[in-house]
Amino acid sequence: MKEKLYQRLIELTNGKQSSHILQTIAKAKWSRRIIPSYMKIYDINLEEVSKKTQQFSSLHDFFTRELLEEARPIVQSPTVYASPVDAKVESFGRIEWDMTFLVKGKPYSLQDLLGNVERAAQYTDGHYIVFYLSPADYHRIHSPIDGHVLRQYTLGQTSYPVNQLGLTYGKKPISHNYRLVTELKMANDQQVAFIKVGATFVNSIVLTNKTAHWRKGEEVGYFSFGSTVVMLFEKDAIAFTDNVVQGSPIRMGEAFANML
Repeated sequence: MKEKLYQRLIELTNGKQSSHILQTIAKAKWSRRIIPSYMKIYDINLEEVSKKTQQFSSLHDFFTRELLEEARPIVQSPTVYASPVDAKVESFGRIEWDMTFLVKGKPYSLQDLLGNVERAAQYTDGHYIVFYLSPADYHRIHSPIDGHVLRQYTLGQTSYPVNQLGLTYGKKPISHNYRLVTELKMANDQQVAFIKVGATFVNSIVLTNKTAHWRKGEEVGYFSFGSTVVMLFEKDAIAFTDNVVQGSPIRMGEAFANML
């Protein structure tokens, strides 16, 4: 019953009109007045932000803020994956033989997530990790590894929340929300799927790097509001590092997996 009520509420409120209203408010000049309260509620560290508070033109501008370069050192080894975002490790593990993985007890199909059965089969018996970004987090996205962009495409239209309620009661938001899929190929010929998942009301994932080759740590885009990143790895391709613990925070640039 709770699940049906939750889904119905989101469906009634999550439309083009409500999305437009939310974006208009967040980008309005007067929304700058909300920034001090926002900073206090989410305990945001201003010492690592690249601009002074008064320099932000709107709440949206602050939400998509850039950080000082030295605030997020990037793990240097070419065989180590760096976290693409500031986030919480929501879930991680092995992809099942039937090309599914579990988050909050819900099975997610790789075919649904990637929109193609052949691409999904590439990651059978591999590994996955889900990074959840809260409203407090830095929302710029960075490349997790050096790699050649094989393809990029979008899937989905509307979006459920990707917070705890959304993952528990939503209609499988990770594989059904609006999402931008990037598949990368590394120098060792391994492939990785790097999926940016939109969240409630605003399906805004802005790609800032449109080159064919990404370098580890460089910015590739940003989320306008709450969001999630999913990464898929091929069979026997990686081993997670010891700091990867469900529910633990991780910062952009920190190691989370070693190539095998």
